[in-house]
Amino acid sequence: MSLPTVAIVGRPNVGKSSLLNTLAGRRISIVDATPGVTRDRVSTPVEIGSGFIELVDTGGMGIEDVDDLTDEVEDQIASGVTEAALILFMVDAREGVAPLDSHVARLLRKQEKPVILLANKVDMMNTTGEVGELHSLGFGAPMLISATHSRGIGDLLDEIERRLGKDLGQSAPPEMMKLAIVGKRNAGKSTFINSLVGHDRVIVSDTPGTTRDSVDVTCELHGQTFMLIDTAGVRKRGKITGDIEFYAHHRAMRSIRRADVVALMIDASLPISQVDKQLAGLIAEQFKPVVLVVNKWDLAKDKTTGEDYVEYFEKTMPELRYAPVSLTTSTEGYNVRGTIKLAAQLFDQANTRVPTAELNTHIEEIVAMRGPSHKAGTKLPKILYASQIGTAPPTIVCFVNDVRSFDQTYQRFLVNQLRDRLPFNEIPIRLLLRKRRQVPKKTQDQLDADE
Repeated sequence: MSLPTVAIVGRPNVGKSSLLNTLAGRRISIVDATPGVTRDRVSTPVEIGSGFIELVDTGGMGIEDVDDLTDEVEDQIASGVTEAALILFMVDAREGVAPLDSHVARLLRKQEKPVILLANKVDMMNTTGEVGELHSLGFGAPMLISATHSRGIGDLLDEIERRLGKDLGQSAPPEMMKLAIVGKRNAGKSTFINSLVGHDRVIVSDTPGTTRDSVDVTCELHGQTFMLIDTAGVRKRGKITGDIEFYAHHRAMRSIRRADVVALMIDASLPISQVDKQLAGLIAEQFKPVVLVVNKWDLAKDKTTGEDYVEYFEKTMPELRYAPVSLTTSTEGYNVRGTIKLAAQLFDQANTRVPTAELNTHIEEIVAMRGPSHKAGTKLPKILYASQIGTAPPTIVCFVNDVRSFDQTYQRFLVNQLRDRLPFNEIPIRLLLRKRRQVPKKTQDQLDADE
C-alpha cells in the first residue's frame, strides 16, 4: 500500500526545501537563496505521529527559470499537487500577501483539496508582522512556523495527522533496492528514468545541469518495487561553480554511498572521459555493485559492438572489469527494463551468503593452484580458514599465520578466483586478512588452579 502524499507548494524562496529537510530530519533538498533552485519533485517518507506520509518538495510557482525550463518546472508542480492527499501552502510571514501568493491560492482553490496554510520565517512565535492579511488567501488562519529553527513544527505534525486521519500510512515503506543513476551531464539519466516509469517524472533538457537535487523515484517492475535515484550530472571539480552546483555534486556523491546498486551511465557518442574514470574509481572504493550502461546506443551500434565496449571498459576502467555492460537507448526505451533486471540480479548477488565449509573448500583449491610467495623473514604463509562475515558487499575474512606474506597482487588474485567460483561473480568482494590470535599456554600454576 502506497503512502499518502503531502505536497509543499508556494512561490520561490518561502522555505519549502527547508521544511522538507526539517520534517525529514536530514538534508535532502538543496537550500539556497537563489530563486528556482528546486526544479524536480523531491520526495521522502516521513513519520507523522503513529503513521507515515510521502512528503514532496516542489519548485517555486511562477519562477522564470534561467535555463528556460519554466514550463517543465510548472508541470512538475502540477503533477505533485494532483497526486497529493494534502497540500502545505507556504508563504513568507514577513512579506504578507505577495502577488504570486494570490496566484498560487487561486490555483489551489481549483484543486478542491485540503490545504494547510503555513506562514514561514516567524522567528519569534509572538511576531505578528503581516500575518493578519494572510486570511485573504482563503484558507483560514495560517499556522506560524519557522522551518529553519523548527518552531511550530510539532503543531504542524499534529495537524497533518489530524487532517489525514485513517488515510495516514500505517507502516514504514518496505526496504527495496535503491539504484542510483550516475554519470556525466547529458548522458541521459533523467530520460532513462522517465522511460521506465512511463511519464515525465523528472525534467529532461539538453541544457547541462538541469537536474540539481538527487530525486528518489519509486517504481514497480515484474511485481518488484525498487527506488531509482536520479542524480545531478557530474563534471570535473575544477569546473564546479557556485553553491548550487557544489551541493548538487555533493548529493550525487552521497547517492552513490546510499545506493545498493549503481548504474554508471556512459554516453555512447563520446569517448570515456576523466569524469567517467573518477566515478568508476569512487564506485569501486565504495564496493558498490555497478552496471555499466552504454546509453544512446543508437548513435554507436553501426560503428562498434557490445563486445568491443567490454574490452574498452577493461582497458579504461580496469577496477570495474567484473561489472556487466548494458546497451540502452533511453529515448526509445530500448533495454531500459533489461538494465533494471540486471541491477536486481546484482542486488541479489550482493546479499548472498556462502556457507563456511563451501568457502574454505574453494580457498584450499585456490591456494593449491597458487599460494602466496614466501618472503624472507616471514613464516611459511598459510590461510588457516576463511569465513564470510557480511553481505552488501560480500565480506570475506581470511585468518592467516602472517599477514605480511599476502601482498596486494596475491589479494587481487585471491579475490578474482573467489569471484569466479562463488555466486557473486559480477560484484565487488571485500577481502580482509587477519592474523590468528595465539592462545597463550597455561602455566603450571594456572593448571593447578583449574584443578
